[in-house]
Amino acid sequence: MIRINENYLKLKASYLFSDIAKRVAAFQQTHPEREIIKLGIGDVTRALPSACIEALHRAVDEMADDDTFHGYGPEQGYSFLREKIARHDYQDRGADVAADEIFVSDGAKCDTGNIQEIFSTDIKIAIPDPVYPVYLDTNVMAGRTGDYSGGRYDGIVYLEGNRANGFVPDLPTEPVDLIYLCFPNNPTGATIDKPRLKQWVEFARAHKALILYDAAYESFIRDDAIPRSIYEVEGAREVAIEFRSFSKTAGFTGTRCAFTVVPKSCQAYTNTGAEHEVHALWNRRHTTKFNSVSYPVQRAAAAIYGEEGRRQAKEMTDYYLSNAAVIRREITALGYDCIGGENSPYIWVDGRTDSWKFFDLLLEKAGVVCTPGAGFGKCGEGFIRICAFNSYENVEKAMERIRDALSRSLG
Repeated sequence: MIRINENYLKLKASYLFSDIAKRVAAFQQTHPEREIIKLGIGDVTRALPSACIEALHRAVDEMADDDTFHGYGPEQGYSFLREKIARHDYQDRGADVAADEIFVSDGAKCDTGNIQEIFSTDIKIAIPDPVYPVYLDTNVMAGRTGDYSGGRYDGIVYLEGNRANGFVPDLPTEPVDLIYLCFPNNPTGATIDKPRLKQWVEFARAHKALILYDAAYESFIRDDAIPRSIYEVEGAREVAIEFRSFSKTAGFTGTRCAFTVVPKSCQAYTNTGAEHEVHALWNRRHTTKFNSVSYPVQRAAAAIYGEEGRRQAKEMTDYYLSNAAVIRREITALGYDCIGGENSPYIWVDGRTDSWKFFDLLLEKAGVVCTPGAGFGKCGEGFIRICAFNSYENVEKAMERIRDALSRSLG
């Protein structure tokens, strides 16, 4: 008799964004005349930078010629891309990262979900709340949690974000083994300064813990006082793995390319305390289960690091940041407290009511899709996330509709 992994039965019935899609589809079916503006899921809307498109075309032409055709590539990624990442994203900012410590993949979502496979199932995990659901759900699937009750899973140390701490969680009050952090944060848009990030690194070093640092939104940082990488903090190489993505940096959500940095000095331990390189473990997992990102896509990603590519990618993130500024300004003018929208494409709004109720209000009265904060955890209840990924014209239209809808509901 074939048996299932019963840990999957602990998961909530459906994924947050599928719930949102169902509600939006139901609304559109009953109101086909209504134009919907989507500021919910964090999917970009602008075309790829022209430098990437040109590199993509050249690479496709290479694939059409026997003499320049590329078959299977190195699972860890081509050196032409890994070397550019190491130099421009890390070494130029004073962070000690080598090209062979970089693993190219098809998305940070996959990597942040898959990385847990190389660690024991009986470790103690600390996960922020509110949180990107992938961190938590993949650990539930692996059997690292107890049952779901009262809005949380037993066995997880929740790092609570709230208005008092600016949605930057405090250090755990007990030893933990694996720590998930994300800055600029998804969903809240909160950022962390270097002194506070240093505290996390020191905590991990003191407890022989490991930090999984999701920096997928680092390209939106404009404040030089905010670290773009955890490796800008001394000692982080021994206790941190970093995830990044080209999805938001250069509009690769449909093209798919990202990377994970696993320093060779990063260690994990057996039950008897023997040290093992995490780099070697991840390399084994990566090369066993992944066949590399396609050659044309890696060429397109490498083009981001050229002079034109860097300029065009920054223009793209600047565009979304200008949208975020509009959203933040209008939401604040309506009397709602919010964070994010600065150094981040996400605006986290205190809706002062049930998250799903506020979501329904904006959908039904304004035709605008946001994301209910409750879907990101217990601490997200009462909040909504509005993202800046749409056209400037649509963002202005959406804010006008929201202003009218909220004025009517309050009146």
